Amino acid sequence: MRFLTSILATGLAFSLLSSCQKETQITTANREDILIMGNGNEPKGLDPHRVSGVTESKILRALFEGLVQDDPVHDKSQLPGAAESWTHNEDKSVWTFNLRKNAKWSDGTPVTSEDFVFAYHRMLRPETASPFVEMLYFLKNAKQYNRSELGFILCGQDPNFPVKWDTLKEIAFQPSEDAENQYAKTGLDNLKLKDLESIKANLASFPWPDTISTETQNLILDRLIEYRQAEGVDLWDKAHVGVTALDDYTLKLELRGPTTFLPQLTKHFTWYPVPKHLIMDLGKGDMSAYFTEWTSPENMVSNGPFQLKSWRMNHSVDTERNPHYWDAENVKLDGVRFLPINNLYTEARMFMDEQVHITSGLPSEVIDEIKVKQPELLRQDIYVGCIFYRCNTKRKPLDDVRVREALSLCIDKNTISEKILRGYKPAYAITPPMEGYDPPHVIDYDIEKARKLLADAGYPNGEGFPRIKILIASRETARTMAEAVQASFLENLNINVEIENKEWAAYLTAMHEGDYDIAGGGWIGDYLDPLTFLEMWTEGNANNNTGFADANFEGKLKVAGKIADEEARFTKLQEAERIFLESHAIMPVAWYSRNYLIHPAVKNYTPLLLDNHPYKQIELIPAAK
Repeated sequence: MRFLTSILATGLAFSLLSSCQKETQITTANREDILIMGNGNEPKGLDPHRVSGVTESKILRALFEGLVQDDPVHDKSQLPGAAESWTHNEDKSVWTFNLRKNAKWSDGTPVTSEDFVFAYHRMLRPETASPFVEMLYFLKNAKQYNRSELGFILCGQDPNFPVKWDTLKEIAFQPSEDAENQYAKTGLDNLKLKDLESIKANLASFPWPDTISTETQNLILDRLIEYRQAEGVDLWDKAHVGVTALDDYTLKLELRGPTTFLPQLTKHFTWYPVPKHLIMDLGKGDMSAYFTEWTSPENMVSNGPFQLKSWRMNHSVDTERNPHYWDAENVKLDGVRFLPINNLYTEARMFMDEQVHITSGLPSEVIDEIKVKQPELLRQDIYVGCIFYRCNTKRKPLDDVRVREALSLCIDKNTISEKILRGYKPAYAITPPMEGYDPPHVIDYDIEKARKLLADAGYPNGEGFPRIKILIASRETARTMAEAVQASFLENLNINVEIENKEWAAYLTAMHEGDYDIAGGGWIGDYLDPLTFLEMWTEGNANNNTGFADANFEGKLKVAGKIADEEARFTKLQEAERIFLESHAIMPVAWYSRNYLIHPAVKNYTPLLLDNHPYKQIELIPAAK
């Protein structure tokens, strides 16, 4: 308790001390209108197409602006951004955005519809290898282009091809693990040139459907062979992805199905424009080129209220006003400084020492005392997200669904939420309850059922159960929570697990490579719809990392995507979520609440479910002395 008391004592006295000592960093920042934000970890980058984390998104929202922007008060509302207006067809599957003619990049170059087309092309291009590319799969044919579905693009999208796609899609273009034929197992789309030529020489070596004539078989193979021989051909024009610049300031988006929440989607950083003129210049004509340094402070241009001023590794990312921003006169701050502080105790000390305006989080042990002694500094906001543990379903013994369910049933979510996380809610699903959507009640706390399942899986009373590890990132709360889970497994199932702690970058690498047994994780919604929590578990999604794949699950998501009525769509999404939850590929623990400290000088920082505060609206007004 000595440390907690010292933090609070410092906080209670900070205004008195500041009058006796030299000017604090916050006093200086208030005078200069610079907001100082605690921002967790060091950002992996500032290229919107090559990052996927909350840490990076907070910085990108200061630098860029999408077609629409966040409302500072209302979660489901949006304000005009780079687009001043928009319209849609009856079922909301086609949207047209009218861009501002006075919107400019920070170097004074006009922002045009071609910048948006270029951004979506670049992100979807397979060579870019964007970790968050699925966010653009709402665009018609985006997924097919990104995943190089050659049969669909080269044949199915050609209006002059003699056979329609409804018939062609029965061909094994995509890989099938259940196929007996090796070529079909790999899929025509993925075969190398020599394999395609072998099939061409012997058509019977591939299992063609009876509906595909010999002439059509040869025509398909000719197109695939021609593509492989050409090497590196970009199929963007042939794929007909649903984004079109009708003119310099009119952008048309055609979607895979009715999407009522598209304006919400376009607020996300994956939908931001990027400067075509700069990226192509530094990339020497290659939009996907790596190491071009277009995001370095001396090169970067952006279209948001702020521009990049400096980036000092493991110290700070500083932004300053963008003088060319279309609404510059209404931006209240002169800059935002983001500090990579991954230790919550250190961050709390810095706040109390007047070095930070807003913390990224707060040690749970401090919350109760601050509630009593300095409640005006504490915020506990509802945050649309879920904390969970991933299970590597490809590793024994976690390849057995009974083992995964037993472990999940043994996690005391109520105690963890109340005693460790403070203010969080126990999760019985991956999707938090939303307006109009109550997720399936699948996950519970049931020790007796857990023991029976474990025995049925061949491990009565934990006998013979191999030693496994829980992988976590280096955060204090993550360790405390993992220790509680570790203790419960031992006490209730007689299972010993180790806790493996890695730095953030190493943790991410281990997860993406499947080098773990159980891994702590979390997901914050990117928009206010259940789909943001469900699509990440589709096969091949860069955020899945569990080995889970289910055609029935994905089929229901696909059907939901064709439904315009929200109630009917939510019903189909509930069915899909139940399938996923009953696989126990993850073990849900708690739904988020955001606990943090905020300085009294910060104004217009209203609680928002996605925590996407528009920096242009924030103001610093110190208390009068």
